[in-house]
Amino acid sequence: MTNRARSEASGELLLPADVLKRLALSDSGFVFDPVTGDSFSANATALSIIRHAQHERDARRIAEALAQEFDVGTAEAERELIEFSGVLRRVVG
Repeated sequence: MTNRARSEASGELLLPADVLKRLALSDSGFVFDPVTGDSFSANATALSIIRHAQHERDARRIAEALAQEFDVGTAEAERELIEFSGVLRRVVG
């Protein structure tokens, strides 16, 4: 895991678990937060990140699962996770 990913994972890379768990997801990529009323569309990678993060808090494990799922290197999966986590924080957080 990169130093940045390790650093962010030790903090709160992902949204708090309660926020992630309340997000409603559709297979088409529609994401809805019933508490705030906010919604957005997510591509397949983003949707997978959210789904994994709803059940797993360890960024390394999420990156490894993404790497397998999308047949990419773990480093690339880590970059995607970090980048999307920032976007998700701005949209939902």
